[in-house]
Amino acid sequence: MRKFKIPSIPPTTNKSIRFPNDVINAVEKTIKGKDCTFSAFVVEAVRVALENLEED
Repeated sequence: MRKFKIPSIPPTTNKSIRFPNDVINAVEKTIKGKDCTFSAFVVEAVRVALENLEED
């Protein structure tokens, strides 16, 4: 399993999704002061999750 790294801002396509407030707050706290957007963080988390599923 690869380690999660906070990503730089990649090129993206706009999508709308609802998140629980506690998840939003936790992500925003984690990326505060870093060169990372909320969207970039979520995209990297999804990529890691998909890779983990493929390994299983």
